[in-house]
Amino acid sequence: MNLRDHPDLLDQLAASHALGTLRGGARRRFETLARDNPGVRARALLWQECFASLTELQPADLPSPNVWKRIENQLAVLQAQALAARAPASDVPLARLRRALGLWRGAALAGALATVAAVAVGVRLDRQVDQSGVQLAQLRQQGEQLTAQLQKASYVEYVAVLQGDNTDASVLVTFDPVKRSLTLKRVGNYQEASDRSLELWALPVSGGPKSLGVMGEGPLARLTAAEGEVAPAPALAITLEPKGGVPPGSGPTGPVVFKGPLLKTTL
Repeated sequence: MNLRDHPDLLDQLAASHALGTLRGGARRRFETLARDNPGVRARALLWQECFASLTELQPADLPSPNVWKRIENQLAVLQAQALAARAPASDVPLARLRRALGLWRGAALAGALATVAAVAVGVRLDRQVDQSGVQLAQLRQQGEQLTAQLQKASYVEYVAVLQGDNTDASVLVTFDPVKRSLTLKRVGNYQEASDRSLELWALPVSGGPKSLGVMGEGPLARLTAAEGEVAPAPALAITLEPKGGVPPGSGPTGPVVFKGPLLKTTL
């Protein structure tokens, strides 16, 4: 079966591989197919990027101190039960006497404790109301933050894996037409000389290559481009140019270092 003819199945396999739920022989077959097929490898890398970005949307949250207090109380109860189970038989009558004394003392203090309990319940209800208001405000703030972060999230509609001569994926390119944003991520170990720059080109069906911008030296680069400059091109290429790239309006002068097809995704 050609997975490129079944994009839904390809997405399911790539997502399962990124999550780690694809195991055994199925995982090995998928990784073998990804090494040999640029389209499959592009989907796998894209899903890894999608799942990795989800952690950025989740705010850090520490457990409440009440959680630790409940754990300590439960441990104390378990320890007391264990000590009682190990008590010798001769201590049983004494234990019963102590329990009887406790009942008499409890009856004598019942009236006072009832009053204290009523006051404590009232105070506790007030505190719970206050805490509920604080928690509601915190949830509302977290919801607003999450909404803002989702609005900033990228919508990836195009993806390309640009390869060198050794067929290893070296640059992952994604394009968000809504934000007019090209993102280039190096996934290989290639590094140009200090007096050279990598320049990205769109390769249209007709006409010469069109420059989309110059990459920096870091592992991640972001360029601005219109959808009309990117979408019509069936492939992209990166050439090695003098520092800062070629003059505007010029064509590529250096060798092609990476190239690959531009694929439209359903994400």
